[in-house]
Amino acid sequence: MNTTTLNSARMPHAATAARNAHAAPTPSATISRKAVAAAVAGNALEFYDFVIYAYFAVYIGRTFFPVSGEFGSLLVAVATFGVGFFTRPLGGILIGTFADRVGRKPAMILTVALITVGTLGLAATPSYASIGIAAPIIVVFCRLLQGLALGGEVGPATALLLEAAPPGKRGFYSSWQIASQGLAVAAGGIFGVVLSLMLTQEQLASWGWRVPFLFSLVLIPIALYIRRSLPETHEGTSKRTSSQIVGAVFKNHRRILVLGVLLTAATAVASQVGNYMVSYAVQVLKLPPALAQGSVLMGGLMTFIFGLAGGLLCDRFGRKVTNQFPRIVLMLAIVPLFMWLSGAPGATTLLTVSAILAALTAMFGAAGLVAVPELLPIAVRSTGLSLVYAIGTSVFGGTTQFVVTWLIAVTHNPMAPAWYVVAMCAISVVAMWMLPESRDVDVTK
Repeated sequence: MNTTTLNSARMPHAATAARNAHAAPTPSATISRKAVAAAVAGNALEFYDFVIYAYFAVYIGRTFFPVSGEFGSLLVAVATFGVGFFTRPLGGILIGTFADRVGRKPAMILTVALITVGTLGLAATPSYASIGIAAPIIVVFCRLLQGLALGGEVGPATALLLEAAPPGKRGFYSSWQIASQGLAVAAGGIFGVVLSLMLTQEQLASWGWRVPFLFSLVLIPIALYIRRSLPETHEGTSKRTSSQIVGAVFKNHRRILVLGVLLTAATAVASQVGNYMVSYAVQVLKLPPALAQGSVLMGGLMTFIFGLAGGLLCDRFGRKVTNQFPRIVLMLAIVPLFMWLSGAPGATTLLTVSAILAALTAMFGAAGLVAVPELLPIAVRSTGLSLVYAIGTSVFGGTTQFVVTWLIAVTHNPMAPAWYVVAMCAISVVAMWMLPESRDVDVTK
C-alpha cells in the first residue's frame, strides 16, 4: 500500500458518508458470535491477569516490598503496578505492527502466550523474606512482560471485531472489548470477596493473594485453543517493516494519535481510580477487606453492562455524543460522590460510588475505543490503536494509583482521586470535540 493510500482521508464528505454508511465486511471476514466470544474471552483473561495485581496490592506490597511507614509498602506496590504500563507502548509497536504485517489472529495468540509467562512468575515468586532482593526484581520483570502483552492485545483484537462486525453494529461488537474487561474485573472481585471471607488477614498476606493468579494459569490453555479458531480479517504483507508502519502512523495520522491518547487518558485514569477503590477503602476509609473487594465486583458488573450499552448507543446516536455526555456527567458528579463516601464510609456509599464511576467510565470507554480505529485506515489500524491505547494507559493510567496514593499521603485529602478524574475528563471532552464523527466511515479501506 502506497503513502497516498495510507494518508487517505478518514473524514468523508456527506455524499461519501452516505454511500459508505454501515459498509459491510466481506463475507469471508464476517465474524460469528462464537468467534466474538473467543476473542473477548482471551481479552478478559489477559486483563484479569493484569488487574488482579491492583486488587491485592496491599498484600503484595507487604510480601515483596517491606518498606516502613503506613503508606510505604503500598506506595511501592502500586508503583510496581504502574511499571507494567510502561512496556505497553513497546508492545503496541511490536505486536501492533505484527498484526498489520501478518494478520490479527497470530498477534492475538502471541499476546496470550506472553502474559502466561508473566502471570506464572507472579504466582510462583517467593517472598522478600525468603530470597531477598531477587523477589521484587522478579515481580517487576513479570509486570513488564504483562504490560508488553497487553500493549499489543487491544489493537489487533479491536481491529478484528471492528472489521468483521455486521452492518450498523460496529460500536456494539467493538464494545465487547470493554465489556470483557468488566468480566475480568468482576472475576477478580469475586475472588477477592470469597478469599477475604474465607481467610484471615494473615493468610491473605501470606499466600491467599496468590490463588487468583494460579487460577488463571488453568484457563490460559483454553484461551489459546479457542483463539486458534478465530477468522482473519486482514491479510497483511510482510513487505512492510514495523518502522514503516509506525512511521506512517506518526506522519499521516498524528492528529488522531494525539487526540486519541487524550481520550484514552481519561478512561485510563477513571478506570484505575475504580481499581484503586480496594486500597482506598482499606487504607483510607478503614473498611473491612471483604467490603472493599465487593466494590471491585460491583465495578466489574457495571463495566460489563454499561460497556455494551455504550456500544449500542454509539450505533444509534453516533460516536461523539456517546463519548462526551458521560464524560461531562462524571466530571460534575465525581467530587460530590467522593465527599459523600468520605463523610459516610460504608457499604451503601462505597458500592454506589463504585457503580456510578464504573458505569460512566465504561460508556465513554467503549465509545472511544470504536471512534479512534474507525478514523484509521486498515493498513495501520492495529498499530495506530495499539499506540493510542498503550501511550494513554501507560502515561496516565500507569501513574494513577501512585499519584493518588502520594497525593492522599501528602495532603491528607481523600478528595484527591476525584479531582484527578475531573481534570482528565475535562481534557478528554475537548479532545472529542476536535475529532470528527466516524460512524459512517468505511472501515474496509
